[in-house]
Amino acid sequence: MTLQDELNAYKSAPAHPNFRPEFGPILGRTISGLIASGQAERALKVGDKAPSFELPDQEGSVVSSADLLKQGPIVVSFYRGVWCPFCNIELKALQAALGDIQARGATLVAISQQTQANNRKSRRENDLHFRVLSDKGGEVGAAFGLRWVIPEEMREVHRQLGGPIPAFNGEESWTLPMPGRYVIGRDRVIAYSEVNPDYTKRPEPSDLFPVLDHLRG
Repeated sequence: MTLQDELNAYKSAPAHPNFRPEFGPILGRTISGLIASGQAERALKVGDKAPSFELPDQEGSVVSSADLLKQGPIVVSFYRGVWCPFCNIELKALQAALGDIQARGATLVAISQQTQANNRKSRRENDLHFRVLSDKGGEVGAAFGLRWVIPEEMREVHRQLGGPIPAFNGEESWTLPMPGRYVIGRDRVIAYSEVNPDYTKRPEPSDLFPVLDHLRG
């Protein structure tokens, strides 16, 4: 089963017990509005220089992209948070591919705007063996062109479902990154990018392998 097959199966499963009928159209409007904004097309893409970053991991240790690039390419996965089942399914798929990624000389990290405590929870509950970095306020996500503001009607959905974003992120901006996956070469040039404003769609981890093979020469 592919990653997208798993995501589609989850999407077809019974909804959250607190999910009300009126929430469906709100979710649809949120996704369609983000698509219509064109923000995904403006995000960093192949050939662009990736911004450098220094972010704390789930234990508070600072991770520097410059240091990682000394060892080889970086695979970066931006995700929304531990509260997002689609993100958790993707993180598990990336974990399953971790050995293949490392065998190609690359380092995998995930980045979210949530607190270190919630990143620890993401790592523990998904049995992840790669670092999960905390981009509080989403400044790195914004530098990649991924950060967006959740509209008010969608904020109310999060509140009703018991997951107000500020509680997870530890700040009040009500922003998230669009799900995005990048391969950054040692020269900081982006060799692969996949950004989708529809959070129910994610690329296959195996899509990374030809790119990493090419970077190894």
